[in-house]
Amino acid sequence: MANEQKKTVKVQLVRSPIGTKGDHRATVRGLGLRKLNSVSELEDTPAVRGMINKIDYLVKVL
Repeated sequence: MANEQKKTVKVQLVRSPIGTKGDHRATVRGLGLRKLNSVSELEDTPAVRGMINKIDYLVKVL
């Protein structure tokens, strides 16, 4: 099982986090998103899914 594929999820920042709660801005940064329309490919874990759900109004899952 050494070369088993890890499940990933791509997330794109589609709305600016300016004017949102501080912890939501921190979540955006925690997902590795910086500029508008930036895309980050992350491992699909419950923690990452929770972060995406928290800021679902700012991001799009690809």
